[in-house]
Amino acid sequence: MPELVHLYIKNVIFGFFIALAFVGLLLWFNIGNLWHLISTSDIGYIAVALLVVFNTVVFSGVQFAIAVMRMASEDDGASGGKRDAIPTMHAAERLAIRIPVEEGRTRRQIDQQLKRRR
Repeated sequence: MPELVHLYIKNVIFGFFIALAFVGLLLWFNIGNLWHLISTSDIGYIAVALLVVFNTVVFSGVQFAIAVMRMASEDDGASGGKRDAIPTMHAAERLAIRIPVEEGRTRRQIDQQLKRRR
């Protein structure tokens, strides 16, 4: 079995136990009156099973992500490009575009002129 698959299965099992503990604490402390809802329902076991399954997905995904990120190697030495200054002082002047505006005309006059052109 590849090492990455072995790591994933290990983290899924670890996430399952975390999910069991989490759901157990939810029921123990009766968060949102959850214990009462589950214990008085005839299909409460389905709710508990779904809570465990979906929390297993979440917690195992988090555990696997943490394990993969911890596998990163340390970078030795300087890395990255040159640290040249980015010219930003004159960027706005280079992007400025002058647009001629005819003054003294109202919107109605402009609309009438456009209608005449059609």
